[in-house]
Amino acid sequence: MSGVVVGVIGGSGLYEMEGLEEVSEVSLDTPFGKPSDAFVKGRLGSATLYFLPRHGKGHRFLPTEVPYRANVWALKKLGAQRIISVSAVGSMKEDIAPGHMVLPDQFIDLTKHRMGTFFGDGCVAHVGYADPVCPHLSQVLETACKEVKVPVHRGGTYVCIEGPQFSTRAESLLYRSWGVSVIGMTNATEAKLAREAGLSYATLALSTDYDCWRPGHEAVTADEIVKVLLQNVANAKKIIRAAVPKIEPPSKVPLPESLSNAIVTDRTKITAETRKKLDLLIGPYLK
Repeated sequence: MSGVVVGVIGGSGLYEMEGLEEVSEVSLDTPFGKPSDAFVKGRLGSATLYFLPRHGKGHRFLPTEVPYRANVWALKKLGAQRIISVSAVGSMKEDIAPGHMVLPDQFIDLTKHRMGTFFGDGCVAHVGYADPVCPHLSQVLETACKEVKVPVHRGGTYVCIEGPQFSTRAESLLYRSWGVSVIGMTNATEAKLAREAGLSYATLALSTDYDCWRPGHEAVTADEIVKVLLQNVANAKKIIRAAVPKIEPPSKVPLPESLSNAIVTDRTKITAETRKKLDLLIGPYLK
């Protein structure tokens, strides 16, 4: 479908995306620093795709260190309309087995040490965030999972912790008592920034383990997660290749107009420096 530009952010284990045509690399700076790595630009069908490894090639960034603002800003600058975020997660439900895919539609953000907004420096905005995930993207991803015959669970809540440590058993049992579906360390921050940037967002969560809540299940280790993760990555690539050509352009499925009524600062009080820094986001709403 012509005019579709999609950003794909790869999580742990997903550092490259094969199967693209007309491949090139794009590097750029942002007002919020450099993104995690260079973007790989390519074509899938008639859609343009920008792929970015969230933790950098070679997995160099802790979840807290990922330059989330730079990553989302850069995708906006490159013309992306929608973001598919691939993320390794722990399962908090018995029926979500390692190797299953989950398409959460809600987040609980327990992060403590990262910046989850583009605003500040004299410009305040409060965007609506009740439903953080794009239903169209979730539907497309669910259809793609079924096409490539990968077990998928649509809906549920992703609880996002700071990391890099995994949960204590007490924490894991607490989160499970909240009824959450999966646990991870990255996607709540991305989803907030995508909403501020007016981009639709969805998570393709790859279940790697049962965290440490499950009776008889040993405390999770990085080695165990990586083993399952590598099995998941090939499936994730198949899903993305099947999903992207199905994504509708904004003319058919509109993007969130999150900033249309969200900027509360008196326009005369926003400095020229802040206007310039945030122009990509707020420019259309200050005219």
